[in-house]
Amino acid sequence: MPKFHLVLVIHSHQPAGNFDGVFEQIYQRSYRPFVESIARHPAIRMGLHYSGPLLEWCEQHHPEFLDLFRQLVANRQVELVGGGFYEPILVSISPADQAEQIARLRKYLTEKFGADPAGAWLAERVWEPQLAGILATSGVQYTIVDDVHFLAAGFELDQLHGDYVAEDCGHTVRVFPGLKALRYLLPFRPPEDTLGLLRDSAARYPGGMAATGDDCEKFGAWPGTYDHCYADGGWVERFFTALEGASDWLAVTPPGEYLAAHPPLGRADLPTASYSEMMEWVLPTPSRSAFHTVSEEFAGRPDVSRFLRGGHWRGFFSKYSESNLLNKKMLRASEQLAKVGVKRFGPTRRGKLNRARTHVLRAQCNDAYWHGVFGGLYAPHLRTEPWRELVRAETLTHEVSSRDPAKISVDQLDYDADGYDEFYVTSRRLAALIRPADGGTVAALDFRTNGVTLINSMQRRPESYHQRLREVAQNPGDGRVASIHDQVRSKEAGLERFLQYDRWPRNSFRLLFFPADKKFTDYQLLQLDEHPDLAGGAYAVPESTAVEKISSPHVRLVRKAAVPARDSASGRGIVCDKNFSFDHEGAGYRVDCAVELAASDELWPAMQVGIEIILNFLAPDEPDRYFEFGGGRHLLRWAAAIPGPELPQGRLRVVDEWQNVAATLAAPGASQVWVAPIETVSESEEGFERVYQGSQILAVWPVNFSEGALWRGSVSLHIEPAHPPDTAHPPDTERPPAR
Repeated sequence: MPKFHLVLVIHSHQPAGNFDGVFEQIYQRSYRPFVESIARHPAIRMGLHYSGPLLEWCEQHHPEFLDLFRQLVANRQVELVGGGFYEPILVSISPADQAEQIARLRKYLTEKFGADPAGAWLAERVWEPQLAGILATSGVQYTIVDDVHFLAAGFELDQLHGDYVAEDCGHTVRVFPGLKALRYLLPFRPPEDTLGLLRDSAARYPGGMAATGDDCEKFGAWPGTYDHCYADGGWVERFFTALEGASDWLAVTPPGEYLAAHPPLGRADLPTASYSEMMEWVLPTPSRSAFHTVSEEFAGRPDVSRFLRGGHWRGFFSKYSESNLLNKKMLRASEQLAKVGVKRFGPTRRGKLNRARTHVLRAQCNDAYWHGVFGGLYAPHLRTEPWRELVRAETLTHEVSSRDPAKISVDQLDYDADGYDEFYVTSRRLAALIRPADGGTVAALDFRTNGVTLINSMQRRPESYHQRLREVAQNPGDGRVASIHDQVRSKEAGLERFLQYDRWPRNSFRLLFFPADKKFTDYQLLQLDEHPDLAGGAYAVPESTAVEKISSPHVRLVRKAAVPARDSASGRGIVCDKNFSFDHEGAGYRVDCAVELAASDELWPAMQVGIEIILNFLAPDEPDRYFEFGGGRHLLRWAAAIPGPELPQGRLRVVDEWQNVAATLAAPGASQVWVAPIETVSESEEGFERVYQGSQILAVWPVNFSEGALWRGSVSLHIEPAHPPDTAHPPDTERPPAR
């Protein structure tokens, strides 16, 4: 009787920009011991995928690991699996970038290990039908997805013991169905349970195959799994020994080798899908909660649950505007770079453009574009890294292509593909994105000189798991090692106190018009009751601001609103006129926002006006990141109401010595400046955690229209290096060690 085949593909990845300490810890607890275990069991043969950022880190920090890896490849014990070098979601990047990502990893694996990969790992197993053509034309012969992809196409589970052919426009690729049952057994159930499932499958499907693809991090890096997997008699050793003991009926076969010896079972036209958890995470919060309830209701009904699917990966761009903005910045940077071209320039400029190309590809690393138990959108350092890479890419492209590097340009376009035009203000030193449709605010602000993005915060919004945090007390557990999806952990007590939600995206220069009796504590608790029409309404662009008529870097926006008054059911009219201007100043630049409020009459109650600035310098407890005024310093998690007279010339300085940037806020005549941290509560592998997402800074003025129907105020930001020029980091050098 022919042997049954087990096809294992184990995936290892760390995001570009993750902390060196995280790389090292997971290397020691997962990547190294897992591969060493393989080496001790020569009969165990499998596919291994390592992403480019992880391979580069290993090459720099643990070259001996790559030597071991190289030996396993030479012994044909390990088959290397390719993919996108920087682990992008392939469907979210351009066709040219898709091809280059795959080619770069193939080139690296061929040069370092002498192995030309036949297969490709799909980041987060995100599949769309056109991927068959994309992979095939890039020289990829096979990939692995989940059984849920096949079940959604109408396949039965008993049809998933071989591989299939997926096709797009005549291009084909072989596709393995990874079995969820295996994925959930490894390594959380005894090895005998897995062998039992495989033996049963061998009896039912003689000569068939069971495949699965999963993360190496679950073997040692997930909470509670290191001792479970590698202590004396640990799970991994027992599992490999059990597989060796079953060699009379079971062959552990690398994927490419299996394909070479077996024809496909047929054709599979798979729909857009990812693994089941991802398709739940991507749903908007109300829908996600409802979907989870329905899924739980039918968990015992596989005849029903097989038809239950959530959303698709691109939905993260709708769910999180921050993800969409990052993606569109990446696409624009890639497009602009392609337009410049490389061949027509000399070696120096070609070198800059080639570095810019790598920056763009690094920025496509998927982790910062989504959120689930693993996704890094809520992790500021992971979200900032691709943004920083794009600032560097844009700066290099601008250096090569601009005839006048000192010029400040203004382009009007639908930058974020939401149906509304934005203004993109750029120069060698700066980039600013003004969104008229969202309160006439600045959604992004970059200091190109030092590769820094200044806003890059997160809107605090309800997440479905917040309800669990409110309801579930500290759970000591029962001592078993549980899947990461089943755990309820919290990094600190009382996190439910921080579950408060913003009304608006965390953009800068938002106008808040609110009652006179509101205090700083109301601001901290997001209870100002600001008027929504002025804060978040769509501001008109007067004809005089049309791009073709701009001769200097100024953008004027106007919003007419009816503001409800406490003594009038109909409300009173008010017009807000915002004027932005941009200028180079010193070694940096200045952004000025002048606001004029014109009331329709003088019969107004006393009110307050605030202009809000959002800045995110990432590390709230580090001594080299701080607020500075009056000779004193305060770390970034600081909260305070500062009387205007205490600010020298109405100025507050925010410094990040590590990124070498300082932002000086000036608000002439403001009665107070309120400062409060922006902190989210999110779910990660380690459990629930509170994360600093920047600081909100509100310059406040009292307004009394009974003394006149016009109010004027302004806020400016001066962005400059934090250090003298001779100590500044060049904009395109290697990053300092992550903090």
